Amino acid sequence: MTKKMRFAIVGAGVISPLHARAIISHPEAELTAIVDEVQEKAEALAKEFGSPPIYATLDQMLKDGEVDAVCICVPSGLHRDVTVAAARAGKHVLCEKPLGITAKDMDEMIEACRTHGVKLATVFQKRTTELALLTKKAVDEGKLGRLVLGDAYLKYYRSREYYKSAGWRGTWALDGGGALMNQGVHGVDIIRWLMGDVESVFAYASPLIHDIEVEDTAVAVVKYTSGAYGVIQGTTTVNPGQEARFEIHGEHGSIIYGDSGFKVWKTIDGDEAPGSSLKGASDGTDDPQAISSDGHYILVDDLIKAVRENREPLISGEEARKSVDLILAIYESARTGREVRLKPGGAAL
Repeated sequence: MTKKMRFAIVGAGVISPLHARAIISHPEAELTAIVDEVQEKAEALAKEFGSPPIYATLDQMLKDGEVDAVCICVPSGLHRDVTVAAARAGKHVLCEKPLGITAKDMDEMIEACRTHGVKLATVFQKRTTELALLTKKAVDEGKLGRLVLGDAYLKYYRSREYYKSAGWRGTWALDGGGALMNQGVHGVDIIRWLMGDVESVFAYASPLIHDIEVEDTAVAVVKYTSGAYGVIQGTTTVNPGQEARFEIHGEHGSIIYGDSGFKVWKTIDGDEAPGSSLKGASDGTDDPQAISSDGHYILVDDLIKAVRENREPLISGEEARKSVDLILAIYESARTGREVRLKPGGAAL
């Protein structure tokens, strides 16, 4: 592929401008289609980002649009349907988090993309920040020694108006879950990426404040396959919302960071924190629209390179499903009141 990669955005909701901004600012990408059944939403997004053609249905766009890749920005429960249709049409996929909301959905998405020879990438932009990358490097190099604790504190705030603003929010069918599956999935992905696979979880999860089907507050105790332990807290009820915070402790040191920078960086060899001015990507702890598009740009760039180099994207479907598998295990534990064990690298047993 020598020409620019042509992207379509499917779903013109809150997250779509981040994809549009990343695409139009990339020298090797162009936005050539927008799909949304609500014409006013599609028109507003198109007007802001170069006036590409708009389509009312995915089928129409896949039939008539000049598109190489599809950015999926529809409600989580629809990710499977759009991904499978795009793959069958020979289009590469950049899917917003979470990859899917059931193990079956994710199996079918991954298989469809594999069968039809297209790339499946997922948006977990928190992995692209310098804070996350430096922490990952330190862990992988053994600077903390044997890991003993890995905690994620994901304390968001969402108003009642937020949940009422769209009928799919806070539902099992289309949101797939609540504070963990929607807002906290970024942090769940980060802590699992840093600490490695999970062996088992025991959890509580309920809607404590909001009148929704799914949880607005969850707490899980985690046992990693390495033998380390951890805690994951996720909520949309903390007012004001707090920055996401990750705490990694090992026998030789500790690293603690949040979106505003490193809080602790101490190792047995005396390393100092690499750059006190480093900041992470805001993930909208109070406002879901207060998110930078920098990470989306990196992931758009990575998908283009993955296609040209015929390699797996930075966050492939197989990699992205691990955080969802962990969340599904947390939900199962909360529902049954039992510890839930996970298969090596994946879903609940």
